[in-house]
Amino acid sequence: MNKKIKPIGNGFVFSTNPDFKLQNDEAVQETLAPNKQKLRVQLETKHRGGKAATIVFGFIGNESDLETLGKKLKTFCGTGGTTKNGEIIIQGDQREKILQWLLKNDYTNSKKAGG
Repeated sequence: MNKKIKPIGNGFVFSTNPDFKLQNDEAVQETLAPNKQKLRVQLETKHRGGKAATIVFGFIGNESDLETLGKKLKTFCGTGGTTKNGEIIIQGDQREKILQWLLKNDYTNSKKAGG
C-alpha cells in the first residue's frame, strides 16, 4: 500500500535561524452560541447546471462545528449537500425547511436572503 506523507510546516524544510518557529496561520475561531449566529439562507442556481441549491452562510465558528450543523440540516431535509468555504450547501430548494429547523434550534436571528 502506498501511503502519502503529508508535509508539516507549509513547505518549510529547514531554517538556519535558531529562533525560527513555525507559525500556525489558522487561527482557531471559537464558535458563537446559536442565538448569536446570524445565518442567511438563500437559493442559488448559478453554476449548477440549472439545479437549485440552498446556501446557508454567515456561520461564525470552527470547521468541525460547521460540518456538524451541515450534517444535521442534511438529515432534517433528507437530501445531500456539503460544506465548503464556510458555507453549507444543501441540494434542492429547502429554504423553508432549513428556516424551520434553525428557528426550532434557537438560531433566532436567522433571516431569509433574497433568492
